[in-house]
Amino acid sequence: MSKFARVVVMTLAVSLMGFSSLGYANPVEEEPSAFAMTADALFARPVLLATTIVGGAVYVVSLPFSLLGGNAKEAGETLFLGPAEATFVRCLGCTQSGRKQDTVANTQ
Repeated sequence: MSKFARVVVMTLAVSLMGFSSLGYANPVEEEPSAFAMTADALFARPVLLATTIVGGAVYVVSLPFSLLGGNAKEAGETLFLGPAEATFVRCLGCTQSGRKQDTVANTQ
C-alpha cells in the first residue's frame, strides 16, 4: 500500500469516527405514521420475534465455544438481547430501540 493510500484511508477513518458522534448529539423524536405502525405490527415484529428465538437457540448452541473464547456476554447481547430489545422495547413504528421518552412539563 502506498503512502498516499495510507494517508487517504487514515483520513477517511478519522473523519468517520468524528462525524459518527454527531448523530448522538441530539435525541431523535420519532412520530411514526399509521402506515409505519401497521407495517411494524404486521411484518417487522413477527420477523424480529423469529430472529429473537433463532438467535437464542444459536446462542445456547454456541455457548460452550463463546465461554471458552471469553465472549459469552457479547454473544448473548448480539444474538439474543439486541433482537429482543428491538422486538419488545420499541415504540410501534419507531426505528430506534428503547422507550419513547415522556415529555416533562415545567410547572413553574
